[in-house]
Amino acid sequence: MKALILAAGRGSRLRELTDDRPKCLVSLAGKPLLRWQYDALCAAGAKEVLVVRGYLAERLVPEAAGLPSGAFATVDNPRWAHCNMLASLLCAAPWLDAAFGGGETEVVVSYADIVYPAEHVRALCAGGGSHPVSLTYDTRWEALWRIRFADPLSDAESFACRDGLLCDIGRKPCGMDDIHGQYMGLLRLTAQGWRTVAAVCRELGDAVDRTDMTSFLRLLLERQIPVAAVPVEGRWCEVDDQDDLRAYESRLAQGGWEHDWR
Repeated sequence: MKALILAAGRGSRLRELTDDRPKCLVSLAGKPLLRWQYDALCAAGAKEVLVVRGYLAERLVPEAAGLPSGAFATVDNPRWAHCNMLASLLCAAPWLDAAFGGGETEVVVSYADIVYPAEHVRALCAGGGSHPVSLTYDTRWEALWRIRFADPLSDAESFACRDGLLCDIGRKPCGMDDIHGQYMGLLRLTAQGWRTVAAVCRELGDAVDRTDMTSFLRLLLERQIPVAAVPVEGRWCEVDDQDDLRAYESRLAQGGWEHDWR
């Protein structure tokens, strides 16, 4: 298994914390977000990690995350301010082509603003099976959303699966029944999955820049491309703003938190 971290964004909602560093180098529980991701991916068996950089790319080096020089490779998305994560994924196309062309069977793709344990990565790889595209979703999402939002439905997106396959994602939910879990930002691609993703992106053309990842996943469903959905229970977080950081640090200090990923 190889791993790809999409880390091109600034994270403007973190305000001054990203004035001098990319979002993934902001610290949570004593480590940069990127370090938590890298350690989890490697512990799960990643033989190589590529990081897609964008905002302040020159500062996103292994040493900045407390890692030795050369710990991960990088590729840059020079248009990071004008596009979404799907476009950042395509910046890694030559690396993905080489990985699968060299016999690699799977690549895990991670957002750079989430933290999670190696167990979730292993579950994704095991649960995805032979499906070309797979993702993890948190069945205990509501507990996490309730410490972040007064109304969990104000930010949550629809998510439904049946027989281990995704059947809905990314809509504004009408109620809690529309939400079987929440997509975390962890994906797994097989060689066939990458070929499929690349082909659909070619059809989208310039619209790739305006297409976020959940919208793209919904597009795959519309084209009847199967996406495996692998459930996990808590033990992860996503960081959007400083309130998230404060809330997580507070819950970690109390102990016994079901979303403690460490």
